[in-house]
Amino acid sequence: MSIRRPGSTTVFGGLLLLLLGSLIAGVAVGETAIPPGQVAQVLLSRVGWAAAVADPTLEAIILAYRLPGAVVLALVGAALSGAGVLFQGMLRNPLADPYALGTSGGAAVGAVLGMLTGARISFLGLGAVPLFAFAGAMAAMLLVMQLATVGGRLPMVTVLLAGFAVSTVLGACLTMLLQIGNLQQTTTVYRWMAGGGGVAGWREVSTAGPLILLGLAACAGLVRSLNAFSLGEDGAARVGVNVEQDKRLTLAAGSFLTAVAVSLSGLVGFVGLVVPHAARLLVGPDHRRLLPAAALAGASFLTVCDLLARVLFPPGGLPVGVVTAFLGGPFFLYLLRKSRREYQW
Repeated sequence: MSIRRPGSTTVFGGLLLLLLGSLIAGVAVGETAIPPGQVAQVLLSRVGWAAAVADPTLEAIILAYRLPGAVVLALVGAALSGAGVLFQGMLRNPLADPYALGTSGGAAVGAVLGMLTGARISFLGLGAVPLFAFAGAMAAMLLVMQLATVGGRLPMVTVLLAGFAVSTVLGACLTMLLQIGNLQQTTTVYRWMAGGGGVAGWREVSTAGPLILLGLAACAGLVRSLNAFSLGEDGAARVGVNVEQDKRLTLAAGSFLTAVAVSLSGLVGFVGLVVPHAARLLVGPDHRRLLPAAALAGASFLTVCDLLARVLFPPGGLPVGVVTAFLGGPFFLYLLRKSRREYQW
C-alpha cells in the first residue's frame, strides 16, 4: 500500500513557517520575556515590512544578543540533519548518523586540546576551541577513510567498522585528556560535550553560516548518487554513478558539515539520526526532496530543543544536547515502531 504524501509546496511552505515560528519563539524567551509579536515586528522592520519599534533597548536585545544565537542553532541543526541524510543514504543503514563515523570523537578531542592548552589563536573570527574541534573532526574523517580503504575501494561495512574503531580510540584519548585537566577545565569540557557550545554572535553566523550553506549546496550535487545507492553498489554503477568517487565525496561532505556544526555547538546527538527519518516519512526516500526537507526540519528541531532547555530549566538552562537525547531516543523508537510496515528505503 503506497503512502500518500503532501505536495512539495505544502511541505516546504510548512517547514519554512515552522522554522520562522521556532526562531521567533527562541528569541522571545529569555531572562526578560519579550512578546512574540514584538519580536516579529522588529524582524519585519529590518526588511521594511513593519514600523520600527520605539524601544531601542528592546531592538538591541533581539538583534544583537538573542537572534544570532538562535540562527547559529538553526544552522547547526540543518548541518547535522543534512549530514545524517548523506550517511544514511550512502551506507543504506538507518542507524548511521554523523557521530557513528568518528567525526564527533575527533571534534571532542580537538576541542579539549584547545581548552587544556589555552591556545590563543583565531581565524575568520573563530577562537581556538572551535578551530581545534574542526581540525580534529576532519582529521578523524581522513583517518577513517584511510583505514577503510581496501584495494582502492571503500566498502561501506568497512567504513562503519573503521568509524567505530576510531571513535573508541578517540574516546580513550578524551578520557586521558580529562584526567590531565584541572576541575574547572573538566567542568567546561563536560558542558561542551553535552552540547553547551558557548555564546554565539553575528561573527560566528557570518563565519560558519556560509560554510554550512555552501556545504548543503554541494550536497545537492550528490542526490542522484544517493538515490542510486539504494540499488546497491552494483546497481548504482550500472546507472552511471562513479561509486567509489561519490562515496568519498559523500563521506567528506557529511564530515565537513558535522565538523562545522560541532565546532559551533559542541556535541549534539540524535539530530542527524532522528530528523532524516522524520523527513523521510514526510517526503519519501527521494533525496532531491529529502535533503532540503531534513535541513529545514533539523533547523527547527534544534531551535525548539534549545527553547525547551531554557524554559524547563531556568535560569541557565540545560545544554541543548541533553534535551535532544531525551527527545531523540524515545522518538526514534516511536518512528521505528510506527513505520516498520510502511517504511520505504
